[in-house]
Amino acid sequence: MSTSLVLVINCGSSSIKFAVIDPQFGDEVLTGQAERLFSEGAEIAFKQNGEKTRVSLPNAGHDEALVAVVEFIQQQPGLGESIKAVGHRVVHGGEFFRESMLITDEVADKIGQCNHLAPLHNPANLAGIETARKVFPDLPHTAVFDTAFHQSMPAKSYIYPLPYKLYEENAVRRYGFHGTSYRYVCVQAATMLKRPLEDSAMVIAHLGNGASVCAVKNGESMETSMGMTPNEGIVHGTRSGSIDPSIHEYLAKQLDMNIDQINDMLWKESGLLGISGLSNDCRTIEEAAEEGHERSQLALEIYSYRLARTIASMVPALGRLDGVVFTGGIGENSDVIRAETLRQLQFLGIDVDAARNKATIRGGSGEITTDASPVKALVVPTNEELMIAQDAVRFVEAAQPVGAE
Repeated sequence: MSTSLVLVINCGSSSIKFAVIDPQFGDEVLTGQAERLFSEGAEIAFKQNGEKTRVSLPNAGHDEALVAVVEFIQQQPGLGESIKAVGHRVVHGGEFFRESMLITDEVADKIGQCNHLAPLHNPANLAGIETARKVFPDLPHTAVFDTAFHQSMPAKSYIYPLPYKLYEENAVRRYGFHGTSYRYVCVQAATMLKRPLEDSAMVIAHLGNGASVCAVKNGESMETSMGMTPNEGIVHGTRSGSIDPSIHEYLAKQLDMNIDQINDMLWKESGLLGISGLSNDCRTIEEAAEEGHERSQLALEIYSYRLARTIASMVPALGRLDGVVFTGGIGENSDVIRAETLRQLQFLGIDVDAARNKATIRGGSGEITTDASPVKALVVPTNEELMIAQDAVRFVEAAQPVGAE
């Protein structure tokens, strides 16, 4: 076991994902998740050396859960002493943060100032930071922001066509998310494309229950499908993605729905779940579609079409296209989605190799186009936890912000 490990913490509104990672090699020494916090069924699941351990914590919140995580870590011989830094996923950094930052009181305060931009996530992220700084007071803590990677977008990409004062006075703009994943994947993809990162042009699709697309030019985000919130853009598992904004008014008048009811529907009852009527899980929908379930077939058709349309729309931000990259749970495992999406992008010069595409699943990576294909398509498994760990350990090795010259 390495003597320089990083504890990575990802606090959600009612959950905490965590991992102890070797930032040099990417090995996960310990992983786990606290689920159903603030309820009678709250518990923590630990996984170490292939063995799982569950600890019941009725009604526990973030504080109690993190303390229990630390106690478990300290019970493992030599593990606690090997942790040299703590890395925190933070969903929204607003316009404050263009890169990962060492957490100080000032940085924590600015994260709090972004709470209104991500009310379900940032307060939970901040709660995890505050607790972890108490239980690990002598370790450096790093905040790694989902939005930071997209701060390189030009104004033409992030300004909405609304009264400009809404941007100036209320921070209404497109921010984008999944930035940590894109930052990791673009480096791996450039290597697979045999191009230097600083001379590359790719469109990356991060497809999971939350899904987005990003145009990455020379290692920087030029355009992305998510906006001020993670509900803009393509179809998600339970979220609608982009729709006519006047649908809100229509539903309010025709169905007497209030804003909370409409938002609940758009965030929790739409997407693949809403169309199929079965599930937000792509595997379940693909199985049902194969058995002839028409709404599941429609869900896959809409998902792939909107994904292909969005990928194509990213090309003007790049000027050229070296490759299309799939990552995330669906992107890495659904050869069906990849095949149908790329079939609709043949006009870009993408020639899919059916056998390669079919074989590249379950954590595999590789090229899924033919050797003669002018534009390549790749599958690259993401590793956001490793990016967070590597950012965190840099503050141990050098007293400067990540990315500083």
